[in-house]
Amino acid sequence: MVCGGFTCSKNALCSLNVVYMLVGLLLIGVAAWGKGFGLVSSIHIIGGVIAVGVFLLLIAIVGLIGAIHHHQVMLFFYMVVLFIVFLFQFGVSCSCLAMNRGQQEVLLNAAWGILVNKTKTDLESQLNCCGLLNVTSKQAEFDLDLQNCPALCKKNTVCYTCGDMMLTHATEALKILGGVGLFFSFTEILGVWLAVRYRNQKDPRANPSAFL
Repeated sequence: MVCGGFTCSKNALCSLNVVYMLVGLLLIGVAAWGKGFGLVSSIHIIGGVIAVGVFLLLIAIVGLIGAIHHHQVMLFFYMVVLFIVFLFQFGVSCSCLAMNRGQQEVLLNAAWGILVNKTKTDLESQLNCCGLLNVTSKQAEFDLDLQNCPALCKKNTVCYTCGDMMLTHATEALKILGGVGLFFSFTEILGVWLAVRYRNQKDPRANPSAFL
């Protein structure tokens, strides 16, 4: 059967959802690995990564079952959710690619402010830095972070701030994150298109009267 037919659309949609399942399992595995090796101790970060992995895994399972059984309701639910995820991810990816240094500092300050002390000290130990940014508006917070900082560089009396170290590589990291997110967002719109096309096709092996 030529590509674009019922069988081709079914196989393509199944393959795409298998890839999504593998990505979901990979996210869950990476979160568990990071927790097991003590790289990240914050339950919020671990829980967030696992939640994204489980969500992607569940959506992929729904899409895979819908594709195998040509289930109209499952395919409709799948393509609606995937389209919403596409819109969100596309917006975030474009924001990452367009973000300048001033916006990066605002984002870092906001993210640092919601981190618990344990996560902050973990980052300071791994990056060998102390505090986020030594600025006047955040001086009290910086002094407190510097006092609690466990980094080895304190023994040398000279420590770079974590914010400066992050910002040094932030532009490159944001470009990578934005590019990867943009690539996956287009695979999601491909999944939506395949689901719509496959959902409206008639199974040649089924009873013609059962399609409606």
